[in-house]
Amino acid sequence: MDVLRPDLLWIDGRCYRKNFLSDSPLETGPDEMEEDVAMTTGCGDIYADESCDIVPVQKTDRGYKLTLDLPSDLYKFIIGRKGETKKRLERETKTQVQIPKVGAGGEVVITGTDRQGVMSAMRRVQILSDSGRAKLPFTHFLSFPLTTAPIRKGFQEFKSNVLSECGQDQGIDPSIFQNPDKLHLTLATLVLLTDKEVAAAEHVLTEWREEIVAPLLQGNPLQVDVRGVEYMNDDPAAVDVLYAQVRLLDGSDKLQTIADAVVERFVSSGLTEREYDRVKLHATAMNTLFRKDPSASPDKADRKPAGKGRPLKERESFDARNVLEIFEDFHFGKTDLNSIHLSERFSSDSKTGYYRCAAFVELT
Repeated sequence: MDVLRPDLLWIDGRCYRKNFLSDSPLETGPDEMEEDVAMTTGCGDIYADESCDIVPVQKTDRGYKLTLDLPSDLYKFIIGRKGETKKRLERETKTQVQIPKVGAGGEVVITGTDRQGVMSAMRRVQILSDSGRAKLPFTHFLSFPLTTAPIRKGFQEFKSNVLSECGQDQGIDPSIFQNPDKLHLTLATLVLLTDKEVAAAEHVLTEWREEIVAPLLQGNPLQVDVRGVEYMNDDPAAVDVLYAQVRLLDGSDKLQTIADAVVERFVSSGLTEREYDRVKLHATAMNTLFRKDPSASPDKADRKPAGKGRPLKERESFDARNVLEIFEDFHFGKTDLNSIHLSERFSSDSKTGYYRCAAFVELT
């Protein structure tokens, strides 16, 4: 671990530093190590909080009580395999942790005779739920829609030409092309499990627009040119994602600045994790994951054999060498970026065909 850049964990808008436990046994398995992360005690927990007393704890006739509002999707990470994680937590903190049944609603309730024990259990529950959230697939993503008529027309032309000129190359078939109704730039992915979390994301998005975008753009549109293709791995003969490149017509870096700023705001709010120092601006044109996502590709059933009668796997790379050579500077078109959407993954709007929008902000 880089001691100058330690791992950080955001819980309920508060930042915790994750310290390395140097005395962890080397033979400990990954699951046990992760559980040990949450099993230290007191205000000196590895996610140290400088002011434990600000967390509301109720005094009761039998001791202390604390409630946590957590999505039911995270309960399993607190309970653990055969309930062992919860039992260990209760044993070591001398508390009782009541978890509602999945689907029943309610709050996680922690009770105990010792206030410090209740506080320690609370922190462990939060850490377990946060590490569990990181294991879940993302539910939403921030996107710039790229579905105007010029871009859709350019993409359809690109698809037709690629299938005509490179359709016999390994792994290339109609099912791996993006649905033209869903063309977009992805800025960040999020795991939002409740309406409350979606509302929090919408609030962050609105604040960011007022504080960052409005002063930067001053009412002027973001005019972009979608031109050229690139890929995301080292071997052009085995590609999973091929994307179109997007640049501002005026040659400025405003789009990059806006993208980095919105991701930074969501990271600092604890709603997503940072993956890269800067957002990689790209519009996915071909992705082998589309083979198994019918909501993304309208041509899922239209597949050709991978060669010698062998059917394609759901995630089988394709040979992009000819595509990259022939379509290196392909021009998809020009358009304005007018809004940022908080989009729902694996969804389609019945009117537009784009992803359902949980929230959005206009840029100008």
